[in-house]
Amino acid sequence: MILRLVIGVVIGAGLGFAYYRFIGCSSGSCPITSNPYISSLYGALMGGLLSMQG
Repeated sequence: MILRLVIGVVIGAGLGFAYYRFIGCSSGSCPITSNPYISSLYGALMGGLLSMQG
């Protein structure tokens, strides 16, 4: 169960960073996607939450 959570968090953080890197917001007006740390943290949170589902 813990391993599943860790894997979900790591994959989520990677996808969050990838979203920042390849799609992102260059103007800086987007609160989540304009900062790599925030987008990675948000992705890790979402990955952790999704990994705990069923």
